[in-house]
Amino acid sequence: MSEQRGPLPRRYARYYLEQTPSLVWLLVVNAVAMLVGVRFYVETMPDVSTFLWPLYADSPAALFLMTLSVATLLPFLGESLDEVPLTVPLAYLHTIALVWLVKMGLWTVVALNIGFDAYFPAPWAYFGIIITHLGFVAEGLLVPHYARTTKGALVTALVLALGNDILDYGFGYHPPLRYEPALLLPLATVVLSVLSVGIAWRLLPMEKPAQKTA
Repeated sequence: MSEQRGPLPRRYARYYLEQTPSLVWLLVVNAVAMLVGVRFYVETMPDVSTFLWPLYADSPAALFLMTLSVATLLPFLGESLDEVPLTVPLAYLHTIALVWLVKMGLWTVVALNIGFDAYFPAPWAYFGIIITHLGFVAEGLLVPHYARTTKGALVTALVLALGNDILDYGFGYHPPLRYEPALLLPLATVVLSVLSVGIAWRLLPMEKPAQKTA
């Protein structure tokens, strides 16, 4: 698994994922960002069923999935990424984590620009949120350097992403916005779901089926 994986040079992936200080720091940053994200939803969460919180708090959920994905590397600290074992369950986790990160990173940019007048030019509400969520996409570029995917994982990620879209806009559980989303945002969100799975399919190597022995 030494070949280039996507637009992020492999030396940067090795720096962040093979060394204890950088990997632990990445996990801590994700945990803090997740808590900050949850705070954004706190006021409205009492109106949402507890069982739906993971689907309602979309950005914290994306960070949580990525944290789990990266945490699977902890037992292999000090070893090359080429030596990290790959399993089908991990392929599902890594694929869904990448899809959620890319989707929520891009969705935030789209959502805030559709409702541009409600957010711009507030330093944090517009620029800060967009920059931090584009960081989701940047972090997602680490995933192809230690993960693989399967057709089943890609299909599952697509079904979950589209199911989340139905929950968000069919039942009103989309993230809190400063404007009422019309038709454009739901349509854009569905496109982003498909696009994010397409990006995962493009960037993640496909896990080869096990060879049958005689």
